[in-house]
Amino acid sequence: MKIVILDGYTLNPGDLDWDGLKKLGDLVVYDRTPADKVIERAAGAEIVFTNKTPVSEEAINQLSSLKFIGVLATGYNIVHTEAAKTKGIVVANVPGYGTTSVVQMTFALLLELCQHVQRHSDAVMDGKWTRSADFCFWDYPLVELTGKTIGIIGFGHIGQQVGDVATAFGMNIIGNSRTRTDQSHRKNFTWATVSELLRQSDVVSIHCPLFPETKGLINKESLSLMKKSAFLLNTSRGPIIVDGDLAAALNNDVIAGAGIDVLSVEPPPAGNPLFTAKNCIITPHIAWATREARARLMEITISNLSAFLAGTPVNVVNK
Repeated sequence: MKIVILDGYTLNPGDLDWDGLKKLGDLVVYDRTPADKVIERAAGAEIVFTNKTPVSEEAINQLSSLKFIGVLATGYNIVHTEAAKTKGIVVANVPGYGTTSVVQMTFALLLELCQHVQRHSDAVMDGKWTRSADFCFWDYPLVELTGKTIGIIGFGHIGQQVGDVATAFGMNIIGNSRTRTDQSHRKNFTWATVSELLRQSDVVSIHCPLFPETKGLINKESLSLMKKSAFLLNTSRGPIIVDGDLAAALNNDVIAGAGIDVLSVEPPPAGNPLFTAKNCIITPHIAWATREARARLMEITISNLSAFLAGTPVNVVNK
């Protein structure tokens, strides 16, 4: 059985191993695959894994041996799931592997906006503390989280864990989700519409999937609802935010700052307006990428394929 991994480098740049998959078939790993090479490289494969390389309807229709597509991520919009379903090809994703790492990155971004740790460290290294007339100095406003309200758009598994950490900081929580689960155990929690959440929150953190109804959800109009002192965080999917609208909001003091791990186009073009926006922290889509999270991703990937081969597929997204 031939197994092809189209873009294995981001999951395993060399600090993990592929042994678990090698035991299940004849494994071929490509670090990266251009879109126009997918059919060529996956030819004859019964199993194909992809992270961000698109597997199109055309590719699915031409890959006659294909039986299983494994997505090396939670989001699976890069696979034409309907075409796969039509041809009886199982598509499985890897949910939940990066939850704790994403939560950690969410608060890393928020705390940087509140404390400006790196900027103050850079100032010290540049000699500003040495030259200071006082025993301390700060160049940026310092913000305490206790008593502030965090609005979480997408109050699923990740969003709820963000809420747990926010509670430890003494924050109040406003949640928005397509499904309102029982949160009666939270004494600092209320449900709200997106517009209510935006108006009331000191911090807005996005954790919803990218669907047609969430694409461009954060735009000029919705940003105008937020407090001028508010911070916006996005560790979910880039197209949920309109980059240019956020840049304008930051530069015109509509909101106070943003911490984002994702952009609408990745890698981004050099002219992305957020690169020059005020008080904007951007990281290169790494919330998921701790070694621990990637090791879990690898383990679940192996389990997904093992279950499929045993005739009991799990984590199927195109039933």
